[in-house]
Amino acid sequence: MSRADRANRVVTIVVACLATAMLMLDISVINTALSSIAHGLDTGLSGLQWVVDAYTIPLAATVLTAGAIADRIGRRRLFLLGLVIFTSSSALCGAAGGIELLVGARAVQGLGASMMFATALALISQVTPDREDRVKALAAYGAAIGASFALGPFIGGTLTDVFGWRAIFLVNVPIGAAVLWITYRWVAEGRDPTPRRIDLPGQVTLIGGLFLLVLALLRGNESGWGSTGIVAALLGAAALLIAFVIVEERSREPMLPLRLMGQRRFAGAQVAVFAIAASFFAVFLYLTLYLQTVLGMSPIQTGLVYLPGTFLVFVVSGMTAQLGANYSPAKIASAGLALVGVGLAGMLIAGVDSSWTALLPGLLVTSFGTGLFNPTGSALALNALPDEQSGLAAGANDTFRQAGVAVGIAALGTLVPAGAALGGDPQSYVDGLHHALIASAVLALAGAAATAWLLIPASSPAEAEGLTEAA
Repeated sequence: MSRADRANRVVTIVVACLATAMLMLDISVINTALSSIAHGLDTGLSGLQWVVDAYTIPLAATVLTAGAIADRIGRRRLFLLGLVIFTSSSALCGAAGGIELLVGARAVQGLGASMMFATALALISQVTPDREDRVKALAAYGAAIGASFALGPFIGGTLTDVFGWRAIFLVNVPIGAAVLWITYRWVAEGRDPTPRRIDLPGQVTLIGGLFLLVLALLRGNESGWGSTGIVAALLGAAALLIAFVIVEERSREPMLPLRLMGQRRFAGAQVAVFAIAASFFAVFLYLTLYLQTVLGMSPIQTGLVYLPGTFLVFVVSGMTAQLGANYSPAKIASAGLALVGVGLAGMLIAGVDSSWTALLPGLLVTSFGTGLFNPTGSALALNALPDEQSGLAAGANDTFRQAGVAVGIAALGTLVPAGAALGGDPQSYVDGLHHALIASAVLALAGAAATAWLLIPASSPAEAEGLTEAA
């Protein structure tokens, strides 16, 4: 490999990690600013949940289409377009004068993020054909995801305390501009020689079904689960998601070939990432509100609580590259999910009068598990399909990741009393948080068992070696 090729590989990996870190920060950085946003824009828990889910729903629903477009027109080109949209909408979020405008701008952010998510892993894949290089690149990518998600509360808390909540969005502008310039100057183009067609019917039914499902889950407690609006939303979600399955089954070139779900390697990767996203990543919002509204911690104090876990995620993600030489990614990912479940259960000791240190043991165990999972989860995603379909592989995995966050936040929110979240009854909120933690722990442990069942039996020594080489 020439010096220019090596430089292009390094720059591409750095750009993909930076962009992904920025996107993950925009999911987690907002958590410590939620109370400030609620007071600044006069909104309640439902509005705050929409600030998060308005970002993750379009990201989850459009990332597969973005992957197909990237394979067709070029991954670098779509990555650049996503950067422009994401950076511009970040500025709009920072200038929002009301909750409606903020939620709308977050939705546009999600569209830009889907273009970047769909292409980041694909860009890494195309510059790391060598086994050892890809293992290191995925370890860096996993560390970027885990550390940025965990570090987000501290960054968000610091920015909110010092500059106000708008700074958590405005900080994306200079970072996005820098990544845009580096990508334009240094990153090479890549595309699929036999790209898929754009599946518009599948796209419409998926985004409509996810939106109605999350809408019903977020408003069910407030409006009543038997109310006409909620029943209609649930029925509409079911109808559209069933229509999505039918469309995908009948389409010659579906956005998500459902036949792939019959393959253990592909299905296992999606089950694993959905499980961690809908459990730990989703319950993060409610843990942060506990620290701020029940224990009375400031945004920056809340961020400091998460710092030990942040460091652990970063260190363990880096160590996972060495573990991959001796253990299959499936075994490491399953073990990581199991530790996430155990850590979430360990946080049940937190109460109304607890110190923040009551959460620390559980957070450390969960962070260790997340550090194990992140790089191996990315490896499982890319290994699920041939290299020339890396756009589809990355897009499918990101769909299940972001759908897990969106549906997880909404579903766990049904267990947490909205009236107790911001200045209400602390005991009611803690009781609801305990229910959410139990549900999250059960989901993570079930995900660990399902991942092991789907992937480990298929990992014969030869296949395990192939997985490691692909990673």
